[in-house]
Amino acid sequence: MRFEDAWALADTVGGWLTEAQGRLLWDSARHLTPGGRIVEIGSHQGRSTVVLGLAAASVGARVTAIDPFVEGAMFGGQSTRAKFEANIAAAGLTGVVDLLPMKSQDALTTWSGDIDLLYIDGKHDYWTVVDDLGWTEHLSLGALTLIHDSFCSVGVTSALLHHVLVRGRLRYLRRETTMAVFDRAAPTGADRKRLMAELPWFSRNVTIKAARRLHATPVLKAMKHDSPYDPY
Repeated sequence: MRFEDAWALADTVGGWLTEAQGRLLWDSARHLTPGGRIVEIGSHQGRSTVVLGLAAASVGARVTAIDPFVEGAMFGGQSTRAKFEANIAAAGLTGVVDLLPMKSQDALTTWSGDIDLLYIDGKHDYWTVVDDLGWTEHLSLGALTLIHDSFCSVGVTSALLHHVLVRGRLRYLRRETTMAVFDRAAPTGADRKRLMAELPWFSRNVTIKAARRLHATPVLKAMKHDSPYDPY
């Protein structure tokens, strides 16, 4: 299967993953070998899960999708879970994707085995992201961690700065808009500077989000943000 075919399926699923970000997930998963394991934290309706699952199926890997499907207007609860399961079935991935309908912190307590690709797009507050980053303890040698909404969420960015600048647990490699790529290695001074160089862009994104909520149209025009959505 080509990425274009996979994206045609994924793009029918609700969510905020862009095509370019989907390609980054696809390419990262396609580098795995048979028996590889992908862990996704935060699946929602399965937009990213379909991309990861189809890539995994093409190389003989598997995906573990973790989402508690919290009730409420923002997350949708069990109705979102039903959509997720229907979308996975429609993509032919029932035998490739394993769902753990629970918080990632709870799933982590019983997890064993290596992770060959970690994708994090869960709740965006600082403490939840820190908990989600605990999964990096299980990364296999050379495995990547991809994190959505980096540099546009105060909670996500704060947790990443702590892990890179303070704890030195992750090394920042690159990004596709707000999807950032890390590996588990001690960052050098140059690695830290590369991460810090993203902070002006992060400040711009946070300003745009605040302006949208305040309906500050002149600010949005000045920043040339004509999208009805937050930057992601």
